[in-house]
Amino acid sequence: MPFMKGKAPIRRTLQYLNAGQLMLKDKVKIFSVNYNTYGEHHEGARDFVFWNIPQIQYKNPKVQVVTFKNMTPSPFIRCYFGMLSCLNKTLVIDKSCCEFLLLLSSENGKQMLIDIDSKNRQEILQHLTTVVGKSDATLKAEAKLAEKQDNPANFGVGCMKHCICEIPGQLPCPGVVPVPQHMRGKFKYQMKE
Repeated sequence: MPFMKGKAPIRRTLQYLNAGQLMLKDKVKIFSVNYNTYGEHHEGARDFVFWNIPQIQYKNPKVQVVTFKNMTPSPFIRCYFGMLSCLNKTLVIDKSCCEFLLLLSSENGKQMLIDIDSKNRQEILQHLTTVVGKSDATLKAEAKLAEKQDNPANFGVGCMKHCICEIPGQLPCPGVVPVPQHMRGKFKYQMKE
């Protein structure tokens, strides 16, 4: 398989990507990580980018994930919040200066800066889960709601169809139209004497 080549190919398997723990809140629109490729206090950030960023990208398809290498003395994560109507990204790289201009036209345009200096990747992931991640109750409620809405075969209270008789091709309700006797077990399996 060609996708199983390269450094740590397990990161590209669907099972690994689904195992991600961090589901970002709906308000988070941009998730940026700044770190260096050298230095001991950047090691946790490097491991986080290597092992956890693919999972975050897979679990949060509506969030833009950006990584910046070798542009900062200390590693940090910045989250941009808001309802974005337009996003223009311009990256200007020069020998003397590197500039990232992010133009946001949003309702509030708030940002959150999270320090990840000298933390390992598990500590970073745990901190992000508590600060910008969805709670377990929210995730369970969303999964239950998605399960109910996604399956058109479901019927009953809270679903699109109240009764199975509303689905085309099904028998009408026995309370309205009696079921033919040859279809009822009472007559079908009656002991004949």
